[in-house]
Amino acid sequence: MIAASSVTVGEAAGIVASAAVAMLAVGLLFVLFSLSRTLRELRTAVEQFRGETLPLVGQLKGTVTQANAELERVDTLLGTAESIGATVDSASRLAYLFFANPLVKALAFGAGSTRAYRRLRRGSSS
Repeated sequence: MIAASSVTVGEAAGIVASAAVAMLAVGLLFVLFSLSRTLRELRTAVEQFRGETLPLVGQLKGTVTQANAELERVDTLLGTAESIGATVDSASRLAYLFFANPLVKALAFGAGSTRAYRRLRRGSSS
């Protein structure tokens, strides 16, 4: 005869709990495998990104250095232009001071001479 075995409620709960834990372990293994694969892909993407950006950063550094040199050159040119402008302004003031008084006197002399000539002419024709 075969002996009938009876399973108690505690043993059934233990079997169900064991099955649940086993399923949970399999699920966690799947999640860990998926996470590991994602991290490998992320590492590869970061390496590709680094490989592409490092040369660009080097080029950018060279461009910034060149732009700074050009800005210094432009700054020097602007300083020179300001100096030339100040020199021209000083020269024009000096020329004005030098020529203004004699020119005004010459024009006044010319105007007076013209008036005197007209008066003499009027006086001699009458």
